[in-house]
Amino acid sequence: MNMPDGKLTNGLIIANVVIFLFVWLSGLQGEAILRGGFFPIRLGNEGYPALEAVGGLVPAWLTPISSAFLHGGFLHIAFNMLMLLFCGRFVEQALGPRLMGFLYVVGAYAAALAEFAFNSSSMIPVVGASGAISAILGAYALLFSRNEVKPVGPIPGHVVRVLWLSAAWIGIQLMIGIATRGNLAGIAIFAHIGGFVAGLIATRPLLQWRFRNA
Repeated sequence: MNMPDGKLTNGLIIANVVIFLFVWLSGLQGEAILRGGFFPIRLGNEGYPALEAVGGLVPAWLTPISSAFLHGGFLHIAFNMLMLLFCGRFVEQALGPRLMGFLYVVGAYAAALAEFAFNSSSMIPVVGASGAISAILGAYALLFSRNEVKPVGPIPGHVVRVLWLSAAWIGIQLMIGIATRGNLAGIAIFAHIGGFVAGLIATRPLLQWRFRNA
């Protein structure tokens, strides 16, 4: 399978790498994560007064996006960018750059909301493009899986495919969580699930939208 060109995919990778290198070389990694990371507790009614007192914070509702351009280390960004490079170009070819960009943003917000739903009182910052990229992975899995899925009773085949892929991804993430017992701080399990499921749900409507308006 030839790797298609993907201007948006390349642009996202360049932006992530440039931001990471700038923050790392300037020694501002801690400051950037503090001010631009996604803290689930900030979305709650009581917020995070101790953090709000610091000042200069990205508004809480924008942190799902700002945090997606922050990474905790070289391995973190390298793995994310490899996954984006591998899957992003194919998804971009299918959806077009605008709709893939929209899906990327949807994935970032879905990941943040899923993390908030299960860890609403967490004061640990969630950073990295994993949630947004999980949406791209969900789209890739849906678009390029070759096995034929038959309807189950009144449930259409394409819905069954989404349910099976969702169950598989959730199972993988839960096994990772059990294996690490919560000790692997760099993995936001629920964010990955939220982004992936959002990608599965949104891909078909986006694909229909693209070709309806072509």
